[in-house]
Amino acid sequence: MKPLRNLLLPLAAALGTTLLATAPALVHAQDKRLETLVVANEFGPNMLDVQGVGANRPAYGVSWIVYDRLMSYGRKQLADGTYSYDFTKLEPELAESWEVAPDGMSVVFHLRKGATFHDGSPVTAEDVKWSFERALAMGGFPTFQMKAGSVEKPEQFEVVDAQTFRLKFLRKDKMTLPDLAVPVASIYNAKLAKQHATADDPWAANWLKTNAAGGGAYKVASWKPGQEIVYDRFDAWKNGPLPKLKRVIQRDVPSAGNRRALLARGDIDITFELPPKDFNEMAQEKGNVKVESTPIENSMWYLGMNNAKPPFDNLKVRQAVAWVVPYDKIMQNAFYGRGVPLFGGSGVKDGSWMQPTAFKTDLAKARQLMKEAGYENGFETTISFDLGTATVSEPAVILIQEALAQIGIKAGIEKVPGSNWRAAITKKDMPMIFNRFGGWLNYPEYFFFWAYHGQNAVFNTMGYQNEKLDKLVEAARFETDAKKYDQEVKGFIDIAYTEVPRVPIVQPMMDVAMQKNVHGYTYWFHLQPDYRQIYKQ
Repeated sequence: MKPLRNLLLPLAAALGTTLLATAPALVHAQDKRLETLVVANEFGPNMLDVQGVGANRPAYGVSWIVYDRLMSYGRKQLADGTYSYDFTKLEPELAESWEVAPDGMSVVFHLRKGATFHDGSPVTAEDVKWSFERALAMGGFPTFQMKAGSVEKPEQFEVVDAQTFRLKFLRKDKMTLPDLAVPVASIYNAKLAKQHATADDPWAANWLKTNAAGGGAYKVASWKPGQEIVYDRFDAWKNGPLPKLKRVIQRDVPSAGNRRALLARGDIDITFELPPKDFNEMAQEKGNVKVESTPIENSMWYLGMNNAKPPFDNLKVRQAVAWVVPYDKIMQNAFYGRGVPLFGGSGVKDGSWMQPTAFKTDLAKARQLMKEAGYENGFETTISFDLGTATVSEPAVILIQEALAQIGIKAGIEKVPGSNWRAAITKKDMPMIFNRFGGWLNYPEYFFFWAYHGQNAVFNTMGYQNEKLDKLVEAARFETDAKKYDQEVKGFIDIAYTEVPRVPIVQPMMDVAMQKNVHGYTYWFHLQPDYRQIYKQ
């Protein structure tokens, strides 16, 4: 009988050979895991076309990495060590440089040499021109967004040569260049898109809903609406540093509990759509998950009232509602303290933004105003909210419903599916809504242009009309005198907070939970992660 040692030697040798053989495979698998990011969201894009009318917020995320813009914003590190985009700094993307004319009435962009779309065709100034013309022609939000930067007419666009594009200004507008760095100003592969255009659909809107025609850092590898979207890195991308992540898998997981469990188990790398309660708990836990939070610029959750129809065309009714809202309860039970209160201030004293209203919960004052308005016995109405935001909206709306009952307002609750919400609010026929709005360009007059201006057909969801406010917003947009600008901004904030077509409640936080080996996350105004900047180690 051979000694045990002699019997084990061949086995050890065999195992050693096996381990040596599998070591490269293990290393390769680990590298692949570091190059792949798995994300879980409540819901994904409803289309791949950011210029498509009705595109939802996840569609902004698609455009941000699948398409390029002429320019982008810089990046800065905040005091807490996290990162944010830098609104004060514009940087090259598809355009490697640009020059504003001496008279300040045009800008010339020089496109980056060698830049191509995903199909290999070169990006030209004709593509830029066609993309901007398309944004103006699509109507709805894309058109209004371009006009927000005084880009309003096709005649403003000029192809100087294949690599040079000129934008003529209608007026000197400080928002023009920043507005070219938002998702709507994405550059499309015009030649490819035109192959799918028809007489009835000259801008290939139907095809581009489900197909991409970009040249960004990532390509859409696959998209299963309601399930997942997969991005693969475009290795020929030349418009910035090549991302470290080779693949991003973004899955739709409607249940917040499931998303949190997946994150805790390490099955996903990142999620940014959980209830504030979950973020609050995870931020205090010790483990493999970290939470990064940033107040969302130029953004508020609000209770809106339809100013165009009774009873909310009555100022005192709106003010009564503003005095009965249970602000503190909403902050604690819906937002779990994760946000900046937009109530309980001391009145509008200057042009700073954002700032709180003077409203707080005062039942006696609310009842007196209802009496003065002629509605002492109350009335019936409906509060609507986006079902896609139910984790915050539903508890907040229930609290508001209970508070309104104390002044005789019997409010039913309507839950609108997230896919229908944008279309629903633009109809402006809902009596009351609980909603969030944020402005991309970080100027108060930009926010008020979208949310309060009487000529805005998209996000002035309450049908509010006030000519004096409109004039102040328009004046502030082009004001060059700092003192006058502050007075104009203070003026339109004061009007809005007095006439209260919408009741500001809280400036929300952008909360993101991720594994501790995920780095480079940056807060962006469109609230979607920029996967080009994220890496794992």
